[in-house]
This record gives sequence, C-alpha cells and structure tokens, in this order.
Amino acid sequence: MITKVLINGDISDGRIPVTDSSVLRGDGCFEVLKAYGGRAFATEEHLDRLERSASALQIPLPRRTDLASWIETIAGEVVDGAIRVVVTRGASVPGLEDPANVIVFGHSWNAEKGPARLLPVTAPWHSSGASWRLAGAKTISYAPNLAATREANDAGFDDALLVSEGGDVLEGPTFSVAWVVEGKLETPGLELAILDSITRRVVLDLARGHGFEVSEGTWPLARLAIADEVVALSTIREVQPVVAVGDLVWEPGPVTEILAGVFAAATG
Repeated sequence: MITKVLINGDISDGRIPVTDSSVLRGDGCFEVLKAYGGRAFATEEHLDRLERSASALQIPLPRRTDLASWIETIAGEVVDGAIRVVVTRGASVPGLEDPANVIVFGHSWNAEKGPARLLPVTAPWHSSGASWRLAGAKTISYAPNLAATREANDAGFDDALLVSEGGDVLEGPTFSVAWVVEGKLETPGLELAILDSITRRVVLDLARGHGFEVSEGTWPLARLAIADEVVALSTIREVQPVVAVGDLVWEPGPVTEILAGVFAAATG
C-alpha cells in the first residue's frame, strides 16, 4: 500500500518534472522513518539529519514545523510502515527555475527479521573518514551502494557489508553494523564517515542503559573472526541478527535478542 503523496505539502499525483535534479543529477537528500501505530518514530532526530544533509547540499528546506506536520499526516495514513521524505534541488536544466521539491509519502514495509547473510564488498567510493563536503550526508545518490547489494545477491548473499580499501569495516549499503566481543558491543565510529544512523544511535544508547559496554572505533574485517554475534541496524531492519559475513558464520545470540527486545519496547 502506498499512501497519498505530498509534494511541498500539497496532495499530488506523485509525478515530478523530468527536468528535476533528482532525475537528471541524483542531486538531493532523503530520510526514511518508521511509523508505529500511526506515529512516526524519532521524527526530531530524522529532521535534524535531514537539515544537516540539505545544508551540506545547499538546498533550502521548508519550515521544520511544516516538515513535521507532513510526516505525521503520512504516519497517520500508513499506520505501520515506512515514511519517505525526499528533497530535490528543483530544475537542473539551464533557464528553468523550478523550486526545490519536498516529497513525503508512506508505504507498507515490514521489518526484515532475517537473519541476514552478508558478503564483504570493498567500497572505493566511500570516503572512509576522509574529509569532504558531503561526508555523513544522506544523499539520494545510492547507485554504488545498491550495486554492492546486487553483487552480494549474485553471490548468494542477502546483502553486502561495505569495507574500506584499507580493509576496515564500514557499514551496510542501507544499514549500520555492530558485533559482540566478550560481551562488549563494538561498531564502526562516525569518524569513518558512515551514516549517523538514528537506529544505531538509539540502540547504542539502549545498550549502555542496559549495562553493555559500547565501543565505537575502527576495526579491520578480521575483527569479526573473534565476534560472538553480529547485528544489522536500520529503520526498516530494526535490530536484525547476522549469521554470516563471507565465510564466517554465527548463530543469533542473546545480546542481539536483548537489544531487539528493548528496541521494540522503545518503539511500541
């Protein structure tokens, strides 16, 4: 099911001009929120990140209160599902001055319970901590990430695990990762220019609140060889067990189960 589509707050047929920057240049940013019982989860945190992304792209946004209102309108329609907010620059053809577009709509999308099997894929397009203008921005230019997913699918895996050219663990194409070593939760740090995932942030705070030590940093892929559990984190996956990364295999573990339970309680 797809809800009604709002473009700049107005009900639309969902069509945008072929001259739009999202079509011609992949120039824009986006957010995906999850609605639970007709309410969007962590709206303010998602809007914070949307504002950072739009600022990095130098795309003006409507008033924050308007954005929040549009999101809640769609949350009420989708009830339990995904809410997509897409911001485009507007016209990308010289001579046209179409303004930026903010598209908001929702659709059914159940959590991907998994467990997931991931293929390590080297990501030369990822800055891996190098400073640049769009580091950490959630842009709509996801073609390299989705190519990594297809590479993993072609090899018989569910998705990819992106690894830097130096061999360090980064993130999934559309999710964050963490793992457990001797009871401690480890995850790649934001200094690697991975996405500041809202789900990751919430889960790490919940883990600390339940007595788990959390360490954010830089680890080589080989670190997973001593991990007891691996987990994928995202708005849609929520807290999903990972049972394979390449040739390494695990069973879903107790820490993942605890984190999934406390996250479900936080969103319920």
